[in-house]
Amino acid sequence: MSKTLELLNGRWHEKAMRVYFFIVIGHWAEHLLQAFQIWVLHWPRPQAKGLLGLFFPWLVSSEWLHYAYALIMLIGLILLRPGCTGRSRYWWNAALIIQFWHHIEHLLLFIQAQTKYNFFGASAPTSIAQLLFPRVELHLFYNAIVFIPMVVGMIYHVWSPAGERSHTPTCSCPRKRGSSNDQCVLVS
Repeated sequence: MSKTLELLNGRWHEKAMRVYFFIVIGHWAEHLLQAFQIWVLHWPRPQAKGLLGLFFPWLVSSEWLHYAYALIMLIGLILLRPGCTGRSRYWWNAALIIQFWHHIEHLLLFIQAQTKYNFFGASAPTSIAQLLFPRVELHLFYNAIVFIPMVVGMIYHVWSPAGERSHTPTCSCPRKRGSSNDQCVLVS
């Protein structure tokens, strides 16, 4: 394992998990605001672009931002995986596998946007699952099914069952139940 990867999953793991979680929550906020704009404010879907889209509509309309986020999510899950063990690793792997597929879907959208050739005879870039589900709902679903096992993995990492403590002695994430530092590492 490289020195940077060792540090990322050892001494820097807690901070890296916090930064990663902050990025994920920011992305969630964008999707939830977009859903609010559509279903509560009744904005037309093309105008419901979240907060970022109000200020940078061209960025949110491009596939660059969406693909970059999918790739960042995938890379984060891969890079932080060695620090997760036991049940934490199981749940982290589940999030990683789902995010890998989510990334493939965004890669297909990105390729179509860059080549100006839409797959499946569609009038706009379309992912495989988008053939069955509208894009906004689909991506809310994808983000939820990646987020849930990721959070469960983080919880098991922070509060590991006995015998499943991290292999990495320098990782400061794990907490002992009932100790004075028994607070959530991700939001403290």
